[in-house]
Amino acid sequence: MGAKMGGGGGSKFDLGQNSDINVTPFVDVMLVLLIIFMVAIPAATVSIKLDLPPAIPPPPGTKVKDPIMVNIQQGGLLFIGDRATSLGALPADLSGVLAVEDPTIPPTEQRVYIRADRTVRYGDFMAVMNTLQGNGFYQVALINEEL
Repeated sequence: MGAKMGGGGGSKFDLGQNSDINVTPFVDVMLVLLIIFMVAIPAATVSIKLDLPPAIPPPPGTKVKDPIMVNIQQGGLLFIGDRATSLGALPADLSGVLAVEDPTIPPTEQRVYIRADRTVRYGDFMAVMNTLQGNGFYQVALINEEL
């Protein structure tokens, strides 16, 4: 609250109350904060490199090959397509399947799809991801299915 310094009514020593709010300091602080956040937010964003497929469909009559999927089930059971495998044998088995699918491209440069059951523990999933990346399989795609 402020005191009213001038104006009519009352004696010369009667100071009335001024109930007007001075918003100038509030606006100044808000503008400074706005500028700080506008400068800081772009620097705080983290970019993730995505390798998206081209939006051009294949020519008509071209047969699209089925993707190679690594299925992870509860308890750490692994399958490449319908073939069962283990975590230790996964890179060798996957290289064999990919070499048969497309012998012109090295197996580590082909895309591998991973699908996991809902009940799979995160540690089991990350063990498969680490095994693949540790053996040079960097073209990994994750399958997401809506319920």
